Order: sequence, then C-alpha cells, then structure tokens
Amino acid sequence: MTKLVFFGLDEHEQDVIGRGFAGPSGYDLALHAEPLTIENVSLAHGAEGIGVFVMSRVTREVLDRLPDLKVIAAMSTGFDHIDFAACREKNIAVCNVPHYGETTVAEFAFGLILALARRFRATFARTDRGDFSRAGLAGMDLAGKTLGLIGTGRIGSHLARIAHAAGMEVIAYDLRPNPALTKDYGVRYMDLDELLREADVISLHVPHTKATHHLIDAERLRLVKSSALLVNTARGGVVDIRAVAEALREGRLGGVALDTFEGEEVWIEEEFAGADEASAEELRDALASFGLLHSDKAILTPHNAFNTREAVDRILDASIENIRAFFVGNPQNVVAGTYRVPAEAPAGGGA
Repeated sequence: MTKLVFFGLDEHEQDVIGRGFAGPSGYDLALHAEPLTIENVSLAHGAEGIGVFVMSRVTREVLDRLPDLKVIAAMSTGFDHIDFAACREKNIAVCNVPHYGETTVAEFAFGLILALARRFRATFARTDRGDFSRAGLAGMDLAGKTLGLIGTGRIGSHLARIAHAAGMEVIAYDLRPNPALTKDYGVRYMDLDELLREADVISLHVPHTKATHHLIDAERLRLVKSSALLVNTARGGVVDIRAVAEALREGRLGGVALDTFEGEEVWIEEEFAGADEASAEELRDALASFGLLHSDKAILTPHNAFNTREAVDRILDASIENIRAFFVGNPQNVVAGTYRVPAEAPAGGGA
C-alpha cells in the first residue's frame, strides 16, 4: 500500500482528508495535528506522499530523511516553505492548489478597505470601553473614490468587480493588462508611479519575487496622497514594513491594513512553528509591525484572508485529487521545475 502522511490538520481537516481516502483505496493514511518539522519527521518514515500546509518546513534535511518520498501536496497556493532545489534534485513532485480562494481573499481585502475608510478599529475600541461618542470617528465614503490595484490576476480582478459595484473608480498596474476588466468595469491601466499618485486606496495582489520585493518602498510611498489607504493581502515582502511604519508615523498615509507583513513569522506562532529562529532582520521588521499596532489608523491581521471553511475545504479537496492523480500516473498542478515524469508513471494507490 502507498503510505500517505498529512501534517498540520485540525479535527475538521482530518475528517475531510480521512473521507477523501476512505474505502479500498490502496492507501495507508496517517493524519497529524502538528506541522512537519525535523524533530517529528520520523512520523513520515516510509511515506511516498505527504501533505503539508505552510506552517510545515520541508527543508533539505527533512527530505533527506524521507528517501521513499515521491510527491508533496502543498495545501496552499504558495510553496516557499518547501526546498525546491532539493525536490528537483530528488525528482519529488510538488503539487499546489493554484485556485481556491480568489473571491475569498478579494472579499477580505474589501473588508479591510471598508474597515479603514470607516475607522472600525477606533470605533470598536471606543465602544468596547463603553464610550459611544462619535467625536473624531468621521470616515470616508468609498463611492466616487479611486481604487488602485497592483496586480489584476484572479484576486485583483474580483476586487475590481466588488469595487465597481461599490461605485469606485478602478485603476490598475499589471504587466499583463486584462482587456475584459477595461471593457466590463472601466478599469484604466497605467504605470505604477502614476497609479500611486492618483489612487485613494491602494491594494496589492502580486506574488513575492525578486522583481516585486519591496515594490512599495520609502521612495514610492512619497508619491502617494497623505490620505491614501494601503492594503496588502498578497505577500509581506512586497511592502517595506519599516517604510510603511515611518510614513504612517509622519502622517504621509491615511491608513494601512496588512494581512501579511514582514516580521509576521515572529508573531504568528501557529503559522511558523518549526521555522528557524528569527534573524536580526526579521526581528527589526517585527518591531516595526508591532509599532503599527499602536496606531488606530493601522489594522494587522494574522494572514487570515484565505481562512473560510469553504476555501479550506476547496484546498483539501484539491490536495486529495492532486495526490490521487499523481499515483494513477496523471500528475496535475505540479509546480514547474520540480518533477520529471519517469518513463513509467508511478504505480500504487487507488483510482
């Protein structure tokens, strides 16, 4: 039988995975609540397939302890928690979930925009104290304002639809403009610096690569309106957290909402259990993010934009199908560069 081991699953997730491989499937299944680390890698001894969320760190050292491993189901879209070079050398397929939460993340991003515009943080903090005064809580209408989208892939495109329905003008920066957004929602594409100057709200929806690292930095933050709102539900490294903290402190930003941010690996314990100790750089970023917590113009959330029951179930269902497809010789959603299909497809598992 083909041994499969999943890590980092809560009770509901264990139930879904268990049902997904139930019956005479030809799989020997083990499910664990804790993330995969070098300390507990023995739990996956003999496994030909593993499933991991981003809290697991699949390092070269971990992979060296799993000589039978053929496929890793990354239960996420991102896969920077997995050592790609080692997987390539060992010809281990990495299958991700490229599409599961486009609407989910876009809805969360718009929620953050609304929370900043209507000063939810300050309002809730005041009423929690039993103070129902409205003094100083005046917000900002979104209708008629300009939303600047940095990235118009699936998430950015859905946010454009939501913003259009709310009466916002939408402008965008993307290396590959989407003509349908222009046709259907009047989205105007322009260069990044122009967008930053014009937008009342800026929302980021790009992956974190060398090209996008600190795409929003101190220099670009000097281009934005002092009343502008900045929202990041993409990846932390796209935004220079220290530059943002300084701009907010100096009154050069109207508000900031970050669901993902540099330094989060220090704060989000359940997400980064098993990671190496924080570097000096990460600690400096964490201090900058901690400083934002003291501003009622800032909202920090714990990388939670994806987190609805429906979206998580889509992740689990897709991960089950990724593993099943691999072991019947029809690999799908394989991240480019990690796997070379052998002359004979992998055998084992069920249909």
